[in-house]
Amino acid sequence: MYSTLCLVNTEDTNIPIEGVMDVNYMPGKQLEGIWHTSIVVHEDEFFFGSGGISSCPPGGTLLGPPDSVVEVGSTEVTQEIFLEYLASLGESLFRGEAYNLFEHNCNTFSNEVAQFLTGKKIPSYITDLPSEVLSTPFGQALRPLLDSIQIQPPGGNTFGRPNGQS
Repeated sequence: MYSTLCLVNTEDTNIPIEGVMDVNYMPGKQLEGIWHTSIVVHEDEFFFGSGGISSCPPGGTLLGPPDSVVEVGSTEVTQEIFLEYLASLGESLFRGEAYNLFEHNCNTFSNEVAQFLTGKKIPSYITDLPSEVLSTPFGQALRPLLDSIQIQPPGGNTFGRPNGQS
């Protein structure tokens, strides 16, 4: 029987703006991090951003190696079936234009893919972060600005495009 390990890479994307603000601190709430997540399976890292689903060697985005790795479990889903699944997601739920920083982001993608591969969700401290941010008056005030942000971690190859890796 075939089995491979499924990991979730997490990176704190917070870059404090000197003299302006540290986005990990919001009045009334201290955040552990502003998380970017990806799935590592079948010797590649897969993630979602405003460019759609992308892949790269593990730790291969310009964000570099992950700050932490969460072992979600193992999967019996073959690479061929997984890539077909990703192609389907890339044409439906996870097109680049569907990206939204709060409601449909890299963490949404990682959670969906982790459940497909292992039947398990990624940690709730990651998936609950957007609602935690928006539960503060400061988060609500920043929402119009943050909604306009389109994020595509640099260094990946867009999945499913002719010149991209799969």
